[in-house]
Amino acid sequence: MVKIEHELNMQFKSEHQKLLLNLLFTSNWLRHMDIERLRPYGLSPQQYNILRILRGADGKRMSMGSILERMLDRAPNATRLTDKLIAKGLVTRERCEEDRRVVYLRISEKGRMLLDSTDEDTDRMVRLVARKLSKPEAQAMNEVLDKLRA
Repeated sequence: MVKIEHELNMQFKSEHQKLLLNLLFTSNWLRHMDIERLRPYGLSPQQYNILRILRGADGKRMSMGSILERMLDRAPNATRLTDKLIAKGLVTRERCEEDRRVVYLRISEKGRMLLDSTDEDTDRMVRLVARKLSKPEAQAMNEVLDKLRA
C-alpha cells in the first residue's frame, strides 16, 4: 500500500490536512478512472450521470430541475450537456404544455442501449473497490463520509 505521503512527497501539518488532501487526491484518481472508462462510449462522467438518472426514471419523463437534484456533480452546464445527449439521439426533450419554460427529458432507446453496454465496465470498477476494501470497511467509510458532509 502506497501512503499519501509518498504519493505527494510531502509531510502534513496535521491528520486533518492529510485527510483533506487524501480525499481530494483519491477523488481525482477515481474521476480519472471514470473518464477513461467512459471514453470509448463518447460520454463524459456528467453525461453518464444524466443518462443513469433518466434510466432510473424507468421510462418516465423528468424535468431538468429533478435531474439536477440527483446529479453527483451538479454542473451549471447541465443544459449544454443534455443538448449534446439530445444531438447524439440518447435523450429526447419535450416542452411542458402548461409552462413552456419547463422542459422534460426522457432517455431514448438508443440511450438505454448505450448505457446498458457500459454496465459491465461499471461493475468492473465497483469490483476493483470491493477487492481493496471489505464490506465493513466500505460501510465505515460511507458513515464517515456522510458525517463529513453533514
